[in-house]
Amino acid sequence: MNVISCSINTLMGLYDISSVEVGQHFYWQIGGFQVHAQVLLTSWVVIAILLGSAVIAVRNPQTIPTDGQNFFEYVLEFIRDVSKTQIGEEYGPWVPFIGTMFLFIFVSNWSGALLPWKIIELPHGELAAPTNDINTTVALALLTSVAYFYAGLSKKGLRYFSKYIQPTPILLPINILEDFTKPLSLSFRLFGNILADELVVVVLVSLVPLVVPIPVMFLGLFTSGIQALIFATLAAAYIGESMEGHH
Repeated sequence: MNVISCSINTLMGLYDISSVEVGQHFYWQIGGFQVHAQVLLTSWVVIAILLGSAVIAVRNPQTIPTDGQNFFEYVLEFIRDVSKTQIGEEYGPWVPFIGTMFLFIFVSNWSGALLPWKIIELPHGELAAPTNDINTTVALALLTSVAYFYAGLSKKGLRYFSKYIQPTPILLPINILEDFTKPLSLSFRLFGNILADELVVVVLVSLVPLVVPIPVMFLGLFTSGIQALIFATLAAAYIGESMEGHH
């Protein structure tokens, strides 16, 4: 019972974290719900960029690929390699999920550095990268949790839960807590890195507005890409682990 209570408290803590606010925010009131408009607006822009790029990529495929087609094929092969390495031979059905996670986080992270969000004025707060908000990273982490539970249950059925008493029943509390802390670590890692990167750039621009912030901005682009890769790799690793039953 203590383990169940601790797990529930962990989930409730993750839910409470989603209400964390840094600065002022702009909200829409839709019915009885308060919607975080800043995150929705920037997320829609990122989704539009991804959908537009996908339409352009598949609109007129050539037998001899163009430069743009080569680029998108390379991205697809890269995502397939990551999925196969982490999940194994049954990686195929999970390529769309891992690819969506990687591309959404990658474009979201880069949008914070490349798109001039700050010039758009809002009644409250300001626009920033979607992954600069804890609500987005928690949602992505919870989606990953649902995915690896589904992967394990769809392959093994109820036998999936036997992993919690392996290699010994003594580790049952630790194994249960491990699954509930995975989304916590995923969400905080991504949110913390993106928020810190944007804050550093803002502070440097306000202090030394010309030359000094440029190397930091390029470093931010690099680390943003790495964060997207880490999230997608961990998501694939968790799915592979749930299907294989090893740690």
